[in-house]
Amino acid sequence: MEILRKDEKVNPSATANLFSKVFFCWLNPLFRIGYKRKLEEDDMYKVLPEDRSERLGEELQRYWDQEVQKAAKELRDPKLSKVIIKCYWKSYAVLGIFTLIEEVIKVVQPVFLGKLIRYFENYNQNDKEALNVAFGYAAGVSMSSIGLAVLHHLYFYHVQRSGMKIRVAMCHMIYKKALCLSSTAMGKTTTGQIVNLLSNDVNKFDEVTIFLHFLWVGPLQAGAVIGLLWYEIGPSCLAGMAVLIFLMPLQTFFGRLFSNFRKSGLSSGLLNINALEKVCGHPDMWA
Repeated sequence: MEILRKDEKVNPSATANLFSKVFFCWLNPLFRIGYKRKLEEDDMYKVLPEDRSERLGEELQRYWDQEVQKAAKELRDPKLSKVIIKCYWKSYAVLGIFTLIEEVIKVVQPVFLGKLIRYFENYNQNDKEALNVAFGYAAGVSMSSIGLAVLHHLYFYHVQRSGMKIRVAMCHMIYKKALCLSSTAMGKTTTGQIVNLLSNDVNKFDEVTIFLHFLWVGPLQAGAVIGLLWYEIGPSCLAGMAVLIFLMPLQTFFGRLFSNFRKSGLSSGLLNINALEKVCGHPDMWA
């Protein structure tokens, strides 16, 4: 195969220090180039070794082969969802720490702000001790804002990178499988279906990884908010929570309704797990 780019730039993320990784300083040279002119393909950095499709695809393929063998012994169909969870749950679970800290800061920041407002409501010029405490609350509000800004971008960068790894690994498996399909299997799987999986369905991994952690953080945050509201306004806070609880089944109903509409569409954007399992490695589809 012809080499498209002879001199690939070394990715500065591989050698960046902690400060550079936290504040994304390693991207500054690329930003300077983009400020001066339009970015071109040669300006892009070389992909990190841990993000290459060959490495990601082979790792996921190894878990898939184990699942196929285990499913054959248990006389059941292999499950792609189990394979993805086994392969990526550890790295993805670590990202939950970012989510937890970020949501804790979101709860603590209004507390600091409320204490600061109360100081100005009961302002006493001669109370030096209260002034020092107010400075502490103001510092807490400022540090919370800075912490939210840093953690929010770090979380989205790493969680989208995690989704990208799953998507690239799936594309690698689908493409590899498509090259090994027998003529009989090709009659059952159209080219358009494979192209649709590669260009559309696998992109949903980028979206689901962003919001998956909020499934367990959301109830914790709701409990903390109820506790704070109960402390501030008493049982009246339950009225607002009752409305939210009432709307949850309604929102679930509409979500399932829209999901059914999308499934019936010609250009469905939903991830077809069964189709991915069929293309990626069902034993009877090998040549």
